[in-house]
Amino acid sequence: MTTNIENIKTMTKSERADAMPTSGSRLVNKLNLKRWRSYAPVVVLIALCILITIANPNFIELRNLVRVANSAAVPLTLAMGLTFIILLGSIDLSVEGSLSVAAMVTVLLATNDANANSYGWFAVIAAITASTLMGFTTGIIQTYLRIPSFMATLGVWFIGLGISVYMLGGSAVRLMDPSIRDLALMRVLGLPLAVWVAFASFLLACVVQYYTRLGRHILAIGGGEDVAELSGINLRRVRIMAFGLAGFFFGVAGVLSAAQLGRSDAVIADGRLFAAVTAVVVGGTALTGGEGGVINTLVGVLIVTVLSNGMILLGVSPYVQQTVQGLMIIAAVALSLDRLRLQIVK
Repeated sequence: MTTNIENIKTMTKSERADAMPTSGSRLVNKLNLKRWRSYAPVVVLIALCILITIANPNFIELRNLVRVANSAAVPLTLAMGLTFIILLGSIDLSVEGSLSVAAMVTVLLATNDANANSYGWFAVIAAITASTLMGFTTGIIQTYLRIPSFMATLGVWFIGLGISVYMLGGSAVRLMDPSIRDLALMRVLGLPLAVWVAFASFLLACVVQYYTRLGRHILAIGGGEDVAELSGINLRRVRIMAFGLAGFFFGVAGVLSAAQLGRSDAVIADGRLFAAVTAVVVGGTALTGGEGGVINTLVGVLIVTVLSNGMILLGVSPYVQQTVQGLMIIAAVALSLDRLRLQIVK
């Protein structure tokens, strides 16, 4: 009984309200199930690594592990921004549009083969600023015009993609600035600099979620918008700040993408949205909002990246890889939803 009381004290208000009417045994079962769900992504990641290593020992070679880390850099940075939006209970489909704009600004302002510009790292600052402004714009459109986030961000996605293609003239423009290319080519302690940038983005996201008022308010809104508003939280301001924060991370990812590929073109962001959403959901962040976080997303990114790398090592067809990823996201959503509490499915 003492254990049950201690468990109840550590629960959130909503969880306590759900659990109080139940008997002691049912409460323990519910707590155990919730604890299992929180550890499930880590268990899946470890199991994947073991199984792939058994099937192909080359997986654990240092060279391949570095390749996995490098492949995870852009998805991790994108997923950090998307996590905050999903924690709100919203969705951001502007990922690919924002990334395209950031990559385009980086390439066109730095040394390239299409114009005489050579602004160096100012191009990186301008790219991240442009993507951040797109995020703030999305938040303003969504909150003040009261447009569902799905539609507002879908529109911004196509606007960003259209601007990018128009500015690039419909062709690929090569990035020739050596200092920016070093983000992909230069290594620090054996890892590409892009990996360290992605890790710094993760640390920044952790600070925002766990140590700032904005992070607490995002979780509060995702857990219950009506209760958050009654608590004095400015819903509009928090939403706009969250979308702006997401835009910042999308901008960093755009710069990394341009540095890794050495160019910007119309298809530089293709598939990035699906990969980011998959990573966030597989990591255990609930699409209904208020549950999960950036640490969960880190695990989700590693699961998606390790699985993709493993299937490549095993010679699995790219079409089968897409099928596996689709099944994985369906399974993750099914496991993350509490269908006993979910009265209506829209």
